[in-house]
Amino acid sequence: MTSAVAATFRNDLLAGKVALVVGGSSGIGAAIAGALAEAGAVVTVTGATRGEVEFARAAPDFGGRDAIALDVRDARAVQALLDDLPRLDMLVNCAGVIRRDAEHELAVFEDVLSINLTGTMRCCTLARKKLKGPSGGEGGAIVNMASVLSFHGGARAPAYSASKGGIAQLTKSLALAYADDGIRVNAIAPGWVRTPLTQPLQDDPARSSAIVARTPLGRWAEPEDVAGAALFLCSPAARFVTGVVLPVDGGYLIA
Repeated sequence: MTSAVAATFRNDLLAGKVALVVGGSSGIGAAIAGALAEAGAVVTVTGATRGEVEFARAAPDFGGRDAIALDVRDARAVQALLDDLPRLDMLVNCAGVIRRDAEHELAVFEDVLSINLTGTMRCCTLARKKLKGPSGGEGGAIVNMASVLSFHGGARAPAYSASKGGIAQLTKSLALAYADDGIRVNAIAPGWVRTPLTQPLQDDPARSSAIVARTPLGRWAEPEDVAGAALFLCSPAARFVTGVVLPVDGGYLIA
């Protein structure tokens, strides 16, 4: 699937460009990293643990420059990673957690927000200087990961839902704030995607059937379905697109 996504554009579309996919060791992030690499970008991905990044490196189709363990709550670690990159043209923020039911506990609620929302802001803030374009010229691109829960609530996941609502507004705010630097800031709002994060829902026949029944295109999304949107938003084809929160949900939100 990733090959088909990258083939939508010429193979060398992003040749010479450098991308950082935070949370790119698995799931949607890994699919996006693969699509960017196939389009010619030099891609570094991060995962939350050493085990995650070792697993990513060992994958037969891993095409990244490197995979690095990163806690997005650690500003020094984020800055050190950015300093190690020769340049930066694309930042994709996919790091995120969900703690269903437990998020009603305040400590858990705060921790989920610190990773999903504040972690995204931290990466954007620290990467801004490297993404900045020349005076009056085009800079880099940021793609944040929102969700269909940016638009409606989740009874079992109040922190995740709040963080994704925050991502939508953060994206619009940073698009305005970073425009003078030539940096475009957009977000993708995936629907229900087959990833480890949604495995409990996939394994629940009643919940899974309800999701598919409401989705006009009649299926769960695959991570590669989201990668195409990210590739577009990072590419010159989207050079006049900023501040957008793009649903990639098979029509779920309009059903």
